[in-house]
Amino acid sequence: MRANAATGGVTGFATQNGGTTGGQGGQVVTASTGSAIHTALCNRASSSTPIVIQVSGTINHGNTTKVSGDSCNTAADRIELKEISNVTIIGVGSGAVFDQLGIHIRDSSNIIIQNVTVRNVKKSGSPVSNGGDAIGMESTVRNVWVDHVTLEASGGEDEGFDGLFDLKDDVEYVTLSYSILRNSGRGGLIGSSESDTGNNYITFHHNAYSNIDSRTPLLRGGIAHIYNNSYTNLVESGINSRAGGRAKVDNNHFKDSTDVLGTFYTTEAGFWQVSGNIFDNVTWSAPSGDHQPAGPNPTSNTTVSIPYSYTLDGASCVPSIVAQTAGANKGLQVSNGNCVPTSPTGGPATPPPTTGGPTTPPPTTPPPSGTNLSLSGGADGSSKASGTSYGNVKDGSMTTYWSPSGTTGSISVKWSSATSVARISIREASGATGLIGAYRVLDGDTGAVLATGSGAGTISFGATSTKKITFEITGASGTPRVAEFEAYAS
Repeated sequence: MRANAATGGVTGFATQNGGTTGGQGGQVVTASTGSAIHTALCNRASSSTPIVIQVSGTINHGNTTKVSGDSCNTAADRIELKEISNVTIIGVGSGAVFDQLGIHIRDSSNIIIQNVTVRNVKKSGSPVSNGGDAIGMESTVRNVWVDHVTLEASGGEDEGFDGLFDLKDDVEYVTLSYSILRNSGRGGLIGSSESDTGNNYITFHHNAYSNIDSRTPLLRGGIAHIYNNSYTNLVESGINSRAGGRAKVDNNHFKDSTDVLGTFYTTEAGFWQVSGNIFDNVTWSAPSGDHQPAGPNPTSNTTVSIPYSYTLDGASCVPSIVAQTAGANKGLQVSNGNCVPTSPTGGPATPPPTTGGPTTPPPTTPPPSGTNLSLSGGADGSSKASGTSYGNVKDGSMTTYWSPSGTTGSISVKWSSATSVARISIREASGATGLIGAYRVLDGDTGAVLATGSGAGTISFGATSTKKITFEITGASGTPRVAEFEAYAS
């Protein structure tokens, strides 16, 4: 079976924020070792040059090494997609298996992973890889589509395994579709702790979860859309919405499982909107202080707006359609919306148009890595709009923001002593993306112009030692809302 990159079309939240195209339009290369995958990344003209890597065979520790280059940042003990963008990794031929070797995405954007199996990745024992996660994402990751993959372990934490699909530390606009997750203690998390609530806009649909203890997923803060998934033998708990998380849970099928929805192992509540789900032989335990199941008759306690279009299969046929379509080496088949498997049309898909809702502009350069220096500084600026605050741009929260009193103005971050800054990231608040037009970046100490341009996103300039960096908005199509003004040393 030969697969085509992005066949079937990206879906869910990965269609937002400019869409997810992976390496579409780029060079197509083949790889049968982990080192060859890394070499393909490192041989690109730049870290953002589009590339499609067609993978076959078994990728493992024995054939994976660190490869160096200006367009990559790889590692020897995992497939490392770090500080890069515009990449598709797709299994072809008789299959691609990442055996005991995890895939790690960090400080990257516009990534597609499709038609591969990742199995038995360990965080303890030997060999270890990727903290025990089959696929893990962390630290300013945007727009990732993981589709038709099989993620599996051979036990839980006691056997050395961790999560199958873990997202943490600022991950947004991700879709996991038509995939199998099985035989693990932990399905996956969104947010690594009760304070890591800045991950957002994740879609799970047409996935098969089986023989999982918990976390299908665990959601801390943010929004997740969970529809048309088949769940069997969830041993301890299932969808765990907590710490203010909001899950829209539509037309899923739960069978032979325990406490499949609720807030578990914490007193910090989460929320859910439910419709059309089937609960077949589901056991619900009694509520207690840190254990609040949604059942035995789950009802909605929030509402969640979904900005993209989607078609729901009826929950009664979800186990059948998911069994026929989910996982690697299934021909990339999808549902036609009536629980009938449909072969993909072939060729790279064009992402659906953005239909509104929460978006942020894609970075114009690879996302910054390292410490966000703004978090340790202060902030000031020109006149601010009523109800906003300068400090909102450096509090690490996308839900608070600063606005000028009109359509133009300036916002600054500052420090008590000279600090070297070479890159900033301006992140617009939900509902205000694309409003910022022309800008200047200034050295607040000297007034020197460090950069000019238009639109929010990541802005690089020569490293400057200063006590203050100013982002001056000189043109806008409405009243801007700057949620975060991040500063980095490199």
